[in-house]
Amino acid sequence: MTWKQLSVLTFSLALSSSFVLTETPASESSDNLAEITSANLVSAALDRTNHHVIYEGSYRKIDYPMGDVPENIGVCTDVVVRSYRKLGLDLQQLVHEDMKANFAQYPKNWGLKRPDTNIDHRRVPNLERFFERHGQTLAITDDAKDYLPGDIVSWRLAGGLPHIGIVSNKKSAKSDNYMIVHNIGLGPKLEDVLFDYRIVGHYRYLPPAEETDAQ
Repeated sequence: MTWKQLSVLTFSLALSSSFVLTETPASESSDNLAEITSANLVSAALDRTNHHVIYEGSYRKIDYPMGDVPENIGVCTDVVVRSYRKLGLDLQQLVHEDMKANFAQYPKNWGLKRPDTNIDHRRVPNLERFFERHGQTLAITDDAKDYLPGDIVSWRLAGGLPHIGIVSNKKSAKSDNYMIVHNIGLGPKLEDVLFDYRIVGHYRYLPPAEETDAQ
């Protein structure tokens, strides 16, 4: 092979590699995306519905940071935590660091005197407070058009039980509302439940790349 032929082959291989990289979906190319967008978050949330998860929320000791309970168990908060984690953002660490620096600003529902990396990020009221402090707090209305893909919604179920989920980009054929990715007992599901419970929180948390990279 001549030097000229080798040069042409090298260029062709480089061009081919470049094309493959640009065609690779962002959700598959890296666990640390350069930017967290509503579309990326929705994609990560929808992926959760492909996982078999038994609803189980007992206290467990887990690693820190990036710690998780066994992948086959989880509750509503784990849907949110795991969706953001797929994008390279660790709510376990972020919530812990904010609670450690601002413990008085967080709910005292559990009688704790200090942060607990095992459970704090898995409690709905703590996620609500974190999103209030570091994301956008959006209006709570009865108009489905106000709830956009990638938004975080929290509710209070019967008896005041907290619940949380992510607004998807899939609309219900019945109501024309965007459906919610959540786990209310049967594992992560995509369901038309936006107004089935009393909404108490509506947030958008899409931190810029530099904030994500700094963690």
